[in-house]
Amino acid sequence: MIKDKIKFSAQVKPEFINELREEVKIFLETNRLSKYGNAQMVVKTIFMLLVYMGPYFLMLSGVVSSVPGVLLCWVIMGIGMAGVGMGVMHDANHGTFAKNRSVNSFFTKSLYLLGGFPPTWQHQHNTLHHGFTNVEGHDEDIGGIAILRFSPHRPLYKIHRFQYLYAWFFYGLMTISWSTIKDFGQLRLFKASGATLANNTTYRQLYMRMIFGKIFYYIIFMVIPLFVLTVPWYWVVLSFLAMHFICGVILGAIFQTAHVVTSSAYPLPDENGNIENSWAIHQLQTTSDYSPNNPIFSWLIGGLNYQVEHHLFPNISHIHYHKIAPIVREKAEKFGLPYHVHPSFYLAVGNHVKMLKNLGRQVIRPTGL
Repeated sequence: MIKDKIKFSAQVKPEFINELREEVKIFLETNRLSKYGNAQMVVKTIFMLLVYMGPYFLMLSGVVSSVPGVLLCWVIMGIGMAGVGMGVMHDANHGTFAKNRSVNSFFTKSLYLLGGFPPTWQHQHNTLHHGFTNVEGHDEDIGGIAILRFSPHRPLYKIHRFQYLYAWFFYGLMTISWSTIKDFGQLRLFKASGATLANNTTYRQLYMRMIFGKIFYYIIFMVIPLFVLTVPWYWVVLSFLAMHFICGVILGAIFQTAHVVTSSAYPLPDENGNIENSWAIHQLQTTSDYSPNNPIFSWLIGGLNYQVEHHLFPNISHIHYHKIAPIVREKAEKFGLPYHVHPSFYLAVGNHVKMLKNLGRQVIRPTGL
């Protein structure tokens, strides 16, 4: 099935999203709030970049030279790496970091510093994940390798009984996969599907840009440390892998707890590519918030605990999600629609583990409708 042919019904309670958008618009205007980032985004960007790159320069300058110190620096870099991705690059990718498009484009390219390739990630995330959330065969976030079963519509194998245990190991491999092989595979896949990843840019040019981006990344984070740091080379390699593993586990825990939980629905299109629901209601049924009363945690993870708000308003900066969440909840309740939320991140992770167990033991009929 061609992804572009998937269609949602605009006839299912259209007044919900119309009223919601109007009320959110009025709220922002009344409180003189821009939908883009503000000084808070500047502070967060500086903070996350310091957490990520600060330890790197401490090592290169020789301030930190012992094996334990070097390993600790890379561990901190793993946390900062996730922070840059969630709190800086993610908003820029959606065009909400700043009103100026050039600024957004510049910070979108921070993904190169994380080992990724912006054009492929933008298509996977903006077009496929946001456009077809939890739709089997279309949302790549619930696809991937066969050993992980994130959808009840995927084949069930005996090994899946233990995925609630080993999934975390594979989450840890997420960013190392992006920085090595995944982007190349995705670029081939998107080329075969006829997707347009960048205007006025050929796939040959994209391949060259990606190769240069990978070379740049590995020179910065592997070659230079190997030549400059005084610790044995294998500690540099192990520390580099530890950085990626920590970042991957953090990203997996943050993103998967929003869509692969027991309240999530996994609707399938009919033979004509139609999903009998509106896009907005589909987002409510496939997405969950968590930890809404923890502002520090929310700040650190780029507001991604407000995934419902993010999916309904990807064109609004995450710094405003906690302000518009009550409006979203009120409108959902008014129209008798689900608004899924876990009171804490701990409970959200627990529910994700429960869902992994369910998906690993039987073909389940998802709730959340």
